[in-house]
Amino acid sequence: MIDEKLVKKAIRGNDDAFLEIMNEYKVDLYRTALAFLKNEGEALEAIQEVTFRAYKNIRTLRNSNFIKTWLFRIMINYCNDQLKNKKRHIVDDGVIQTLAVSETFNELELKDAMLKLDDRSRELLTLKYFNDMKIKEIADAMQCPEGTIKTWLHKALKQLRDILEEKGAGSSV
Repeated sequence: MIDEKLVKKAIRGNDDAFLEIMNEYKVDLYRTALAFLKNEGEALEAIQEVTFRAYKNIRTLRNSNFIKTWLFRIMINYCNDQLKNKKRHIVDDGVIQTLAVSETFNELELKDAMLKLDDRSRELLTLKYFNDMKIKEIADAMQCPEGTIKTWLHKALKQLRDILEEKGAGSSV
């Protein structure tokens, strides 16, 4: 957990404090980028771009308690922009492995099922199960009420279960 004083130093322009914050979150940010972009090179490029954007705009961060949410929002926005530009759909092996609680579903079936989900559902499942983000953090990142996130997450999981059960692959996720 990042110290609030460190964040405040970064906001005031302390480069070392900013680097320490980015080092703390770089692995989670990379995993998020990889989950969305499905390409190591593009994920590394995303980290560079997000680091630049965060550095350039750190002074606009109003509440130091939301540094993680703020960084993830920048990453999600960047990844969504990249995906829109390329007009391609992604699915993340990490999410699939995380969601594969039951061995009744093989990896290929889960990949196929994730591809059938809408972008928002895939994004929610990625944040919740791949990045272990709490509902509140997801709500802050997506700028929606927690209740809305819970509803969307419930629907996304139900859609995934329904898709998997249609195939006769198993009975639950």
